[in-house]
Amino acid sequence: MLQIIDRRLAGKNKSIGNRERFLRRHKEQIREAVKRAVDGRGIRDLAQGEDIHIPKRDISEPVFRHGQGGKREMVHPGNREYVRGDRIDRPKGGQGKGGGQASDTGEGDDDFVFHLSKEEFMQVFFDDLALPNLARTTLAETPEFKTHRAGYSSDGTPANLHIVRSMRGAIGRRIAVGSVSRGKLHACEEQLAALLAQPNPPAEEILILEKEIAVLRNRLDKIPYLDPIDLRYRSRVRVPQPTSKAVMFCLMDVSGSMDEARKDLSKRFFILLYLFLTRHYERIEIVFIRHHTQAQEVDEQNFFHSTETGGTVVSSALVLMDEIARARYPTAEWNIYGAQASDGDNWHHDSGRCRELLENNILPLCRYFAYVQVAEEEQSLWDEYAALAKETKGFAVRKAIDAAQIYPVFRDLFKKEGAPK
Repeated sequence: MLQIIDRRLAGKNKSIGNRERFLRRHKEQIREAVKRAVDGRGIRDLAQGEDIHIPKRDISEPVFRHGQGGKREMVHPGNREYVRGDRIDRPKGGQGKGGGQASDTGEGDDDFVFHLSKEEFMQVFFDDLALPNLARTTLAETPEFKTHRAGYSSDGTPANLHIVRSMRGAIGRRIAVGSVSRGKLHACEEQLAALLAQPNPPAEEILILEKEIAVLRNRLDKIPYLDPIDLRYRSRVRVPQPTSKAVMFCLMDVSGSMDEARKDLSKRFFILLYLFLTRHYERIEIVFIRHHTQAQEVDEQNFFHSTETGGTVVSSALVLMDEIARARYPTAEWNIYGAQASDGDNWHHDSGRCRELLENNILPLCRYFAYVQVAEEEQSLWDEYAALAKETKGFAVRKAIDAAQIYPVFRDLFKKEGAPK
């Protein structure tokens, strides 16, 4: 069996195939190292590589050696304590000793260290995350096509030529076209053989048969070995496939109660969400909504860097999200998701309205909605949301009061079903 191995060197003189096998083999150790690394990182440093340490014992490979075999009893030279047949007691317990060997060279074996690239680091970090309950929707305006085999056709490109089918058709055509002439040729040859076997063969009849045999052979020789009508090509058709279209609504509170620290936590969460969505899904749209007493749809730049502030009416963002979703993203074609970040401070008469909007308008449209509170104090908005989350599937609430909690909260909200924590 032919086996082709690509030994071309990638960057830094490392084999691509060997590196991929190594990453697959030590996937769990790498994943744990990535989790430890992100705990101490800022959001600006998230999309960077990382040095991964693998203990030496985890990369060792078993080695088979040929032993002497059999049951042996021997007394080694220099022994003055034991004789043949004595049983050696187990060593008594005591203080453990190091297992390493002293060396006069000053060298030793440390843990194996290698560097994860930016792409590899992000791939491991987002490996077990996914949008919950993502479903196939109807055909998009520009549907994706998948190529399927559809038998064989008499026209096509040379690259799709099916040689076996073509030769099989050519043999069948030659048999069908030349069957009558071939039968006549056999009959004439038998008659000629019979006449030649006579003592006095008639010369005129022999001449006529020889001429007819020559005509029949010439006719058979003119039958082409391979004709254009024999050619058969593999036929492939493009079938439109339903696509998974998703839209994520990002709602962020920028009211006066959101100080710079809380805004920074919210931005960290949404930047992480933005990296996750744009990396894993090509057909996804993101709608940015920021609010204080009034909500406004903004672009990415204004969402993360605008300094506007004011009072707090959270329901304004939910109303705007409902209007945009119903106007631009019908549920028959889109998977709708929502993520909201706030400190929980809200106009006291508005929290109940927020729950009503979520329960009656937003959640029936959404496949999943996540709320992250960036403050410890539980106010009326948290109470309403927490009560609704207990009663409703597809709605989750979490707290993240410092930067170290952003990553665990994010992974908890968007982990794949059945994925380990």
